Amino acid sequence: MLLGMSYSYWLLIIVTLAIGGAATWYVNSQLKKYARVPISTGLTGADVARGMLSYYGISGVEVRRGAPGQDFFDPRTNSVTLGPDSYDGRSITATATACHEVGHAYQYAQGYAPMKVRGALVPVVNLASNAWMLLLLMGIILNIAGLTTLAIVMYAAVVLFQLVTLPVEFDASKRAMVYMSSIALPQAEQAGSFNVLRACALTYVAAALTSILQLLWLLTQRRD
Repeated sequence: MLLGMSYSYWLLIIVTLAIGGAATWYVNSQLKKYARVPISTGLTGADVARGMLSYYGISGVEVRRGAPGQDFFDPRTNSVTLGPDSYDGRSITATATACHEVGHAYQYAQGYAPMKVRGALVPVVNLASNAWMLLLLMGIILNIAGLTTLAIVMYAAVVLFQLVTLPVEFDASKRAMVYMSSIALPQAEQAGSFNVLRACALTYVAAALTSILQLLWLLTQRRD
């Protein structure tokens, strides 16, 4: 029966928690480690972000100071927001974070295809991520197979969104590394920046992997 409390269900929970926990621990350890290492340029993350925008010839993008933990590019306002540690920081972590977010601004300016696909999926995912579990529970309680099938289809859309996110994140980090190489950062600092970006990318990989496992388990149970 779908969602039966079987051994496979508990194994799924344990595996996904382990994957998520390991990814979170690793990224936090790398961010903290390199946040204590000063960048040789002496520039803040905000300075580096503006420099990278200029390097790629991107105009009209505002670099904003956000709340703690707010590091993102918003295509709706065409702006890069950096948390206080990234905006004011003069560390490897601050530089790598700022360059990564500008990498997204570059993608947007160039019409990067995976970013367009990801953006097109946002409305669907916003609906699906909030509705799939409710539909699944209703299908189980009311014993309506159509609802459980619809729930799984909606969850599959969430998984697709996470998969499309991977090349977007990897490419933004690649562009960040190209810029950091162009300004002749010492090799040790480039290596540290790569470690930070790789750790952050791992969180997206972990999220996609756990979602795929969840979807596969749901499909297996649906056939039973």
